Amino acid sequence: MDFATIMVIALAVCGVIWAVDARLWAPGRRAALAAAAESAKGTGVELKEEEQQRIAKEPVLVEYARSFFPVILIVLLLRSFLVEPFRIPSGSMIPTLWIGDFILVNKFAYGIRLPVVNMKIIDIGEPKRGDVVVFRYPDDPSTDYIKRVVGLPGDRITYHSKTLFINGQPAVQQPAGPYTEVDTGIPLPAKLQLESVDGVEHQMVVHPDYFGRLDSGDWRVPEGSYFTMGDNRDNSNDSRAWGFVPEKNLVGKAFMIWMNWSNGITWGRIGDSIH
Repeated sequence: MDFATIMVIALAVCGVIWAVDARLWAPGRRAALAAAAESAKGTGVELKEEEQQRIAKEPVLVEYARSFFPVILIVLLLRSFLVEPFRIPSGSMIPTLWIGDFILVNKFAYGIRLPVVNMKIIDIGEPKRGDVVVFRYPDDPSTDYIKRVVGLPGDRITYHSKTLFINGQPAVQQPAGPYTEVDTGIPLPAKLQLESVDGVEHQMVVHPDYFGRLDSGDWRVPEGSYFTMGDNRDNSNDSRAWGFVPEKNLVGKAFMIWMNWSNGITWGRIGDSIH
């Protein structure tokens, strides 16, 4: 059960309690207050304010439900339709994203979707090559992944000798020196490269002397799906390993790092844009 489901259930419970109180319990309290006031009036004594508050007081459960309902509603609307925070748990997007980065994701970039069921109700846009996207992992939709889109529906994607080819054309790479900033997960010398995908230039890390199961392949992206890769090219569980991302699994477009916590706050990453 994910956070959105929990929020929807909590909203429904608070709403039902509030509605039951308004329909059944509140009229009883008002009637009791009126009766007490009438009784006091008959004795010539005005009903004290403390006694009025005691009789009219909402049950604690109703008070909490009424207080939490608007808060839960606002949070649910913001997270479902505008912006949702995520934490980066792995190093597959190094150097763009580090373990411990807290990011913000634009939830409406690829259309407005209903929470929980994830059904698109308003079509706004589609992913572009180079976008960093959050999506539900196709093999386990309860898990969120973040990768870079490199292939659109109909594209032919080839990866060979550390080079990405899109429809037969290589993505231009420029060397940017050695990479030693954070551990990439492979204990070999690493190189920082600048790669351009459809004019979107971004950094990536490769290990020149490392060759594994992700080092080569050729794929044709089916309609309604996308091909994604991590920027930590030799240590990323991505479309090269498990296939394509269906459009229905898209969550949103990552656009900003709002904090990094890894053995303390990394102040220099706060507010960085994601490219």
